[in-house]
Amino acid sequence: MNTAYSKNLGKKTSYISTYAPDLLDPIPREFGRKNITECQQNCFSGYDLWTGYELSWLNSKGKPKVAVAEFMIPSDSVNLIESKSFKLYLNSLNQTRIASEEELVSMLIRDLSKAAEGDVKVKLLDVNQDFSPRAEATFECVDDLDIEVNSYEYDENILMNSTSELLAEENLCSHLLKSNCLVTHQPDWGSVYIRYKGKAIDREKLLRYVISFREHNEFHEQCVERIFSDIKRCCSPEKLTVFARYTRRGGLDINPFRSDFEHEMCVEREYRQ
Repeated sequence: MNTAYSKNLGKKTSYISTYAPDLLDPIPREFGRKNITECQQNCFSGYDLWTGYELSWLNSKGKPKVAVAEFMIPSDSVNLIESKSFKLYLNSLNQTRIASEEELVSMLIRDLSKAAEGDVKVKLLDVNQDFSPRAEATFECVDDLDIEVNSYEYDENILMNSTSELLAEENLCSHLLKSNCLVTHQPDWGSVYIRYKGKAIDREKLLRYVISFREHNEFHEQCVERIFSDIKRCCSPEKLTVFARYTRRGGLDINPFRSDFEHEMCVEREYRQ
């Protein structure tokens, strides 16, 4: 599995502190999508929003510089970028002299777009500034529902027959999303935000469905596309957005966004991020 999915995950690696774009490890999105029921690339649009908290380089005089970076990789790119390789790549800038922030951004865009085979966007954020986005909508959390849970195996059928005849337009969230890395099986913790319009979805069943990912092994991006596809297939909403904010690992967080009616969703970073 390591060979099929990654040249770095689950293996001992050395940190290189001078520019090495070849460290980036692209993984075809089709590897994960072919295992997701009715996951068709043209049924949604979106992006993977990464935050790099440990970006550092040297200016032309050798003085260290730091910033936080946001990377937006479109969901229609051919590849996703494996997170450990992304971390190794960013660390290869630590002792690299770069004349300006503009040159750095151009370098990042060039290397990441080549690896992803898509149009990657990059933005640097000053570490002295509050860069948390403002939430554009209030989400109702379903986590306080008093339910008994005996199974933690992924089960898409939990959502079957989960809608009523009442029409609803809701913003729901759960902070109980947990899955595991497809290769290393390390735990991935996240919060999932669901905005939909259509027949009202039973919140208890939705919560059980989210919890069913607890022992599931899949990359962040694939989990969100699976959630989107399952809700779309089982609940048939007129409109649907799924956005997940995962906790950071190794100075990076991954936040996949998928929607069939909107281009972005602004949700504040969680304390865990």
